[in-house]
Amino acid sequence: MLHSDRGSQYASDLYQKTIKVHGFVCSMSQKGNCWDNAPSESFFHTLKTELTQHRRYQTRQEAKQEIFEYIEVFYNRQRRHSTIGYQTPLGYEKENRKVA
Repeated sequence: MLHSDRGSQYASDLYQKTIKVHGFVCSMSQKGNCWDNAPSESFFHTLKTELTQHRRYQTRQEAKQEIFEYIEVFYNRQRRHSTIGYQTPLGYEKENRKVA
């Protein structure tokens, strides 16, 4: 799933066809709701400022590997987030997982 705001580039026929060809589903913010996309915007801001902003990757594979490690190893398992009581996302999920 690819989530975005309702910008013209995301609503364009070319973009919509491209994501469908690659098996993605489009999700867009509600009209007039700037807060709907805020979590995604916040995450990508953090990713850029903490990892990619001043980095030049030699290959696409190198970029994919570093971004994967940042998200899966650091961001989800080590980085503490103020919005969830300074826990890691993994710790928060484990603590708040409902037992079925």
